[in-house]
Amino acid sequence: MFDDLLVRLTPHLQKDTHYRKAIPPGLKLSVFLRHLATGATYAELSYNFRVGKETIQKFVPDVARAIVDEWNLPHCLGAYDGKHIRIKKPNKSGSLYFNYKQFFSVVLMALVDSKYHFLLIDVGGVGHQSDAQIYNNSELKECIEAGTLGIPDPTSNKHPTAEDLQLQAEKDKSR
Repeated sequence: MFDDLLVRLTPHLQKDTHYRKAIPPGLKLSVFLRHLATGATYAELSYNFRVGKETIQKFVPDVARAIVDEWNLPHCLGAYDGKHIRIKKPNKSGSLYFNYKQFFSVVLMALVDSKYHFLLIDVGGVGHQSDAQIYNNSELKECIEAGTLGIPDPTSNKHPTAEDLQLQAEKDKSR
């Protein structure tokens, strides 16, 4: 997956000149992903990757911008995913709760922010449904489409942050 990201982002990140070789796109992406995944400070990243802190301060926003430019993710809310919770087969339910993992389950869907804080939890999707099917029938989708969650309108952001890159809001698609 890293290689796929790198191939798509290299044209945005390659900055060689006639005077010097720039920091390789792979190193920029590695530093950026470590920052995103761990919340490491620029000083910690500088020590770990042996790249100057000031240099990191310059290219981390460039990598974030490249991701926004490549995938158009300017208004992210968080990460949304589901987890199957194993249950005993309910009486007279047939295969309704039987999932692709070959056991009976209900699905817990959660939306979390970049600091792992839960923003929303939805439990009760039946095991045979996909995450997308559960989302399409969810209160979250209804609230996003109705505009009742207090989500600010998208803005032009010159320097996207890690929070901007984690999930594109369905709100942007429904406009």
